[in-house]
Order: sequence, then C-alpha cells, then structure tokens
Amino acid sequence: MKKILVTGSNGLLGQKIVYNLLDRGNFEIIATARGENRLKEKNGYEFVSLDITDENAISDVFEKHQPNVVINTAAMTNVDQCESEKEACWELNVIAVKYLAQASEKHNSHLIHLSTDFVFDGEDGPYTEGDEPNPLHYYAESKLASERILQDYNIKWSIARTIIIYGIVDDMSRSNLVLWAKSSIENKQTINVVNDQYRSPTLAEDLAEGCILIAEKEAEGIFHLSGPETHCILDLVYMVADYYDLDKSYIKPITSVSLNQAAKRPPKTGFIIDKAKEVLGYNPVGFREGIKILEDQIKEKEK
Repeated sequence: MKKILVTGSNGLLGQKIVYNLLDRGNFEIIATARGENRLKEKNGYEFVSLDITDENAISDVFEKHQPNVVINTAAMTNVDQCESEKEACWELNVIAVKYLAQASEKHNSHLIHLSTDFVFDGEDGPYTEGDEPNPLHYYAESKLASERILQDYNIKWSIARTIIIYGIVDDMSRSNLVLWAKSSIENKQTINVVNDQYRSPTLAEDLAEGCILIAEKEAEGIFHLSGPETHCILDLVYMVADYYDLDKSYIKPITSVSLNQAAKRPPKTGFIIDKAKEVLGYNPVGFREGIKILEDQIKEKEK
C-alpha cells in the first residue's frame, strides 16, 4: 500500500483529495496542514500539523513517514495579496516547494505539485501543456518558478495546472465563484462581474480525482486538469443565476480595466485537456452539472 502525503489538507482541494483517498482505500494517508485538522472525518488517516515553509519540519515528517507520493496543494493563491506581500508569497509558493523537492529527492518520493492557468498571459488560450508560459503578475511568476524547481531535482515529478476551483469544504467558511454569486444575488446585492475574461472552471472533486490518477498511474510531466469547457466569467455567473432561478438584474457586467486590480489578469486562458483524458482517463464534468453536484452536497450537509 502506497503512502501518500497531502499538504494543505484543510483547503478545498486538500479535503477533496483526503476524502477521495479514503473512499479508494488503497493508500496510507498522511494529511498535513498549518494549525488544527478542520476535516470532520478524523478516522482512516493520520493528521500532522505542518508548516511547509519550515525546512526542518518537512525533513522530520518525511523521515518519520517515508511517503511514496506527495501532493502539494498548499499555496498563497490570493493574486492581489501576492502583489503586496511578495516575500510571503515567494516563501510559500517557491521556497517551500524547494524544501519539498529536496525531501522528495532524499526519500525517493513522487512529488505532484499544483499550479495554475495564470502562468500564461491569456493572449492565445485555451492552452496545451506544451505552450510557452508568460506570467503577468507576481503570483503567476511564483508558480512558474515553483514548476521549474521541480525539474531541477532528480525526482519523479508531476505538475497539475488548474483553473478556478469550485466546491464546498467541511467548515463551509470559504466561498468560491458559485457560492459567491448565489448568495449575493439571493441577498439582493449587485455584483460586478467581468465580461472580458474567459476560464475553464474546475469542480474540486474532478481536480482531486485527476491528482490521484497521476499518483496511481505514476504519470510524470505536466498535466492540465480543468473543467472541459471555457466560458466568459460573466456567462458563468449567469449560469449560476439560471440554475437557481435568480434575478439576473443584480449582475452588472464590467470590464477588467474598471476593477483597477493590483495584478493584471490574463484575458483568455482555458485548457485543452486531451493529454489528461488520454494518459490519465481524466473525465471532468461541465459547469452546469458541477453546480448540481455542489447543490446536492449543500443539501446533504443541511440535513
């Protein structure tokens, strides 16, 4: 039975990976995150409080557990915050990945690292794994730097790039595109939504499945793991409103420039996921079906 270590296990993707692994039952799971364990299910795996910016702490965890596979979901992902807190961004998104790569090399662990569509400039999307990155902001620069670190070490490595993850976690404290749009319109709040950015939103369960397929198949290299369709963000919010039969007059289309954000967003990313389908058997759901899955989960939690 392979040992798999998950970083960032309190986050949306981290939680989905742990639960998926528990359902599979063919991995020994070490879940790690800063602070206390926030998953409701406490059995079937070992939880270790771990700050991956602490090189000694990483070394100790690897020495004790000897993981065969590591899935690194931990990152600083607030794009504008990364512009204003560059040192913290680099420490978590780059330096910590170096520590993980060093430990993976020492212990012969397969390191699977999460990255982003934002490594591209959005001028020619959707993108394949072989397209040339050109980051537009510091967050994207940090993620591209972390991708290159993996390739500097003598390890089995995989990079899973993704786009706009949506889903729900156990503590329900964090929002995402679907929950934000739904709650805002239900509360009769006008929301500004960009009409000039295009993305392929990804259901968290699909992304978790893709990461685990990489681990199971010991697939190496770069994989694009996103939803199967690329939509304008405005249209995604309209789809949420349509699904819940909400008043779309609260949705105000705006341009990206009018937001005056610290970090410039790529206009059109989106992924071509043929490689993941062929090599991994990755088969993600479309956005409308994803909304239904999310809603079913919310209803289940409310019982």
